[in-house]
Amino acid sequence: MKSVDLNSDLGESFGAYKIGNDENVLEFISSANIACGYHAGDHNVMMKTVALAKELGVSIGAHPGFPDLGGFGRREMKLSSNEVFNLVAYQIGAIQGIANVHQTKVHHVKPHGALYNLAAKDPAIAKAIANAVYAVDSELILYGLAGSELIKAGRERGLTVAQEVFADRTYQPDGTLTPRSEPNAMIHNADQAVDRVIRMINEQQVKTVNGEDVAIQADTICVHGDEPEALKFVQQLRERLMNEGIRIQRVGVNANV
Repeated sequence: MKSVDLNSDLGESFGAYKIGNDENVLEFISSANIACGYHAGDHNVMMKTVALAKELGVSIGAHPGFPDLGGFGRREMKLSSNEVFNLVAYQIGAIQGIANVHQTKVHHVKPHGALYNLAAKDPAIAKAIANAVYAVDSELILYGLAGSELIKAGRERGLTVAQEVFADRTYQPDGTLTPRSEPNAMIHNADQAVDRVIRMINEQQVKTVNGEDVAIQADTICVHGDEPEALKFVQQLRERLMNEGIRIQRVGVNANV
């Protein structure tokens, strides 16, 4: 039986601002990428989200981003490799501390937003992230865009990697995601998005914005928790995967979720 991890970016509320529908989305996923306070989230939200993930048996992941709360971490920052190493290590440490309070462990690391996209194509940034993950805990699994420089850097550093695909994003011919600034970046038709995911799993192919197919590996599927229809979509996606005989299973663990 084929299996795939289903992940979502969560814990992105902060202070008086509520973003997403974490409590409900957590019931349908196998892995949660929890914001670590730089692009979103705060100590209270992190504490609550880790507790909920543990209660529901969902894997806990660090979701480090650029220190850009106002831009939600989606604006690229010109930082040195050393600065990127430091900010990633810092944010992993923050979520690890909270996981320790709840007597659980961090399972994986997935960069957020502009940092994620930069690491997909910049070997130096990708290496800095992989080195930071390895230095903090070499057992952590590194999530990165399928076929990207981050996946390559993680492998070279000796980390277990998970190649990620996106249910609701379009792809460029080089396998990168279409920038959110482009009008065709997002897929809003749920049926179309689900069909694309099934094909990525079964055929290891995805159609790009120019109509061509490119090879892709789907170890884990991302559903954005901050989108208005996130809950409805993740329910539909999970149901379709199960109907197709595809098991929902966290990366690196044999038990079903």
